[in-house]
Parts: sequence; C-alpha cells; structure tokens
Amino acid sequence: MALTGGKVLLDRGHDGRVAYLTLSHGKYTVITWEMRQRVAEAFAGIERDPDVRVVVVRSDGEHFSSGGDIAGFMEVDPIDFTDLGHNVTAAARSTRPVVAAVDGYCFGVGLELALSCDIRLATPRSQFALPEMNLGMIPGSGGTQRLARLIGLSRAKYHVLTATRIQAQQALDWGLVAELSEDRAALDAAADALAAKLAAFSPAAQRTAKEVLDRGIDGPLYTGIELERKAYSMLRATRDFAEGVAAFGEKRRPEFTGR
Repeated sequence: MALTGGKVLLDRGHDGRVAYLTLSHGKYTVITWEMRQRVAEAFAGIERDPDVRVVVVRSDGEHFSSGGDIAGFMEVDPIDFTDLGHNVTAAARSTRPVVAAVDGYCFGVGLELALSCDIRLATPRSQFALPEMNLGMIPGSGGTQRLARLIGLSRAKYHVLTATRIQAQQALDWGLVAELSEDRAALDAAADALAAKLAAFSPAAQRTAKEVLDRGIDGPLYTGIELERKAYSMLRATRDFAEGVAAFGEKRRPEFTGR
C-alpha cells in the first residue's frame, strides 16, 4: 500500500535534554500517511518526557522532504482529509521549542511540517515550495495560513497560486528561515549549537514565551500585551526566575529546572 513506509526516528542528545526527530524515507524523504502519524506519536512521547527541553526535526535523506506520497492520497477516503495536518504539524502544539534543520528540497507537507516548527535553519541549496497547484489541489496541512503569517499575504499568494519555489536566500531575507549554514555538516552543527543554547534556558520561560507569541500574534495588539503581562507575572513566582536573578547578581551561570 502506498500509504505505508518510511520511518520517523527518535533519539536523545545533550544529556537527554534534546530530542532529535529524524524523517527517514529514501533520497527525497517522501512523507507517507503512516509517517504523518509517527510524527504525532513521537511528539506525544516527547511531551511525556520531562527531561526533554528542545526538539530538532531533520532528515537523513539527501533532501529534507520532496513532499507527500502523492499516489497514496488517492487511497484515502475524502472524509479522512478533514483532519489532515493535525498529526504532521504536532510541532506547533509542542510545549518545547522546535527547530527544523532543512537541507535541500522542502516541499509540500515537508514545508508544512517545517512551518509548524518554531525556528528554521537551512543551507544555501535549500528550496521551499507549496506545489499543490500542479496537482489541482491546495496545501492542506496549514501551509496557506502559516506561510502567509511568516512572509506576508502578498508573497504567500504568489508562491501558493503559482507553485513557485522560494530560494534559500529569499527565505532568509523574508524571515522564513533564521540562518543559512554552508552545508549539511555545518547545518547539523548549527542545529546542535542552537539546541544546546535553548536547552540551557528555563523550560518554563521557553514554554511561556512560545505560547504568548503564538497566541498573541492572531489577536489584537492589546490582547497580546495583556497576555504577555499576565504571563510575566506568573513567571515572577517561579523558582527559575529567582535562580536567574540570583545567578545574575553572583555572576554565574543559572541552573534552571523548569519550576
């Protein structure tokens, strides 16, 4: 069956504080229906692990992902598409910061997965696209909405309606990616360094900042500011904040626990 195949590997690094979620399905990393569910299951496991502070999403293929298993879609009943994207975009709902390390093609559902992550790193050879128009279809896993919020409505309309690829430098200039690394090795090193940096911060502050940013951006400014103020007040009561203040005064590195 075309719907099955591929793997989503999960392992730990940096003393167990960083979870690496690796897409594995050949040179082009075609994402099957089964792999979508494996992504959701991996994130569910991460949420249950109190030691994990950061997640890195990557691919072991030559490309991050050329997209979904197109032929397999014809095997899915239309009613099953109503929940399309809820599984593969689990990164957006994760309480941990999620970093996508993108090298090569990042198309279709692969881009939608990357868009659901908090930070994207890439290489100069990376290309981004939502090519569904070529199939008489539109993106169905959050691509239209997340891309518009990241690069603006006008640019998103152009790239969705024309299925035109976004080159790496464009992606960097527009804020779609945060940084470009020279090659795959440099990308992996950059993702490791960023993950280690994020893991050293307070998990409570990281989780709260992610939620305030995600929820505030879709509401009026005053609503976002009010949410920020209440979150700030809540964090004032945490041990991590007290530890951060103490470490600052004592000129040492803080030891955050997430409490």
